[in-house]
Amino acid sequence: MGETYAGAGVDIGAGEEAVERIKAAVRSTFRPEVIGDIGGFGGMFAFDPSRYTHPVLVAATDGVGTKAVVARLANSYDTIGIDLVAMSVDDLAAQGAEPLFFLDCISAGRIDPVQMEQLVAGVASGCKEAGCALIGGEMAELPGMLEPGHFDLVGFGVGVVERDRLVTGARVAPGDRLIGLPSPGLRCNGYSLARRVLLEVAGRPLDGPAWPRAHHSLADELLRPSVIYAPALVKLCHSVEVKGLAHITGGGIPGNLARVLPRHCDAIVQQSKWEVPEIFNQIQAAGDIGPDEMTKVFNMGIGMIAVVAPRDVYRAHDLLRDAGHDSVDIGEIVEGEGRALLKL
Repeated sequence: MGETYAGAGVDIGAGEEAVERIKAAVRSTFRPEVIGDIGGFGGMFAFDPSRYTHPVLVAATDGVGTKAVVARLANSYDTIGIDLVAMSVDDLAAQGAEPLFFLDCISAGRIDPVQMEQLVAGVASGCKEAGCALIGGEMAELPGMLEPGHFDLVGFGVGVVERDRLVTGARVAPGDRLIGLPSPGLRCNGYSLARRVLLEVAGRPLDGPAWPRAHHSLADELLRPSVIYAPALVKLCHSVEVKGLAHITGGGIPGNLARVLPRHCDAIVQQSKWEVPEIFNQIQAAGDIGPDEMTKVFNMGIGMIAVVAPRDVYRAHDLLRDAGHDSVDIGEIVEGEGRALLKL
């Protein structure tokens, strides 16, 4: 008997079992616009242009980075899919777009149907929270590229916004206020540094306490799911003039807030206005990391920043609270050179 695909490391049967296991979770995300079912060559979505005058489609793609390594080491796969969705749909919302649909791609050294089911269940949970449909995806078994048990997640989202409601930062002006939406954890950024200092330098076990006297494990802390801000931001953009939105991912507040600033404006952010989550203090202490490095790598407890006019500050806080999010005044826009300046 000759060589087989299974002999080369690809188990078609395991892939088929994995697809059967995820069907219910995927279907649970479907919106009325979804056409067909799981298993087609492409996902179909009957976009209704009559809801809009000049609709603009917005697309975003991202992954979970080396947070996947923590999930593998902790043997915990049921929430990291939420992170995957958050990374893309919050990028969409940062331009004022309502997320419509989402696709995922899971690459693995070996297809484990149970692991795949848990990963996709997390993606489905994130899609339901974001209000978008999971209409397609891919599971790729990559022997020789990834070791058995290793995996990577990538996602792709599409949203829509009226052209005259696009949030671009072009109207940001001196005097505007900055509203921060807290993030209790790292989201998906800085994990290579966090793993190095906590697990390698400090030698902390994932099943040990997150810090002295903590009531949860380090694994629970590092796998804390990302907050999904998109539905609240869509409501906010329909109710007040949101001049800019910055999703705080890699690059931290200085790198991401600067992306929505005109060249004649600076943003002054007062870190004293919010309580930095303890995990960041633990990372900084374990690696003797300087303050500038911390703020370039991590969100420091703020996952999204909205720029609004002074007249809209109280209304914005009310809307965000009604949508289930805390919010805090963290600074203002001044004349400048397009920089985001973080004051400790």
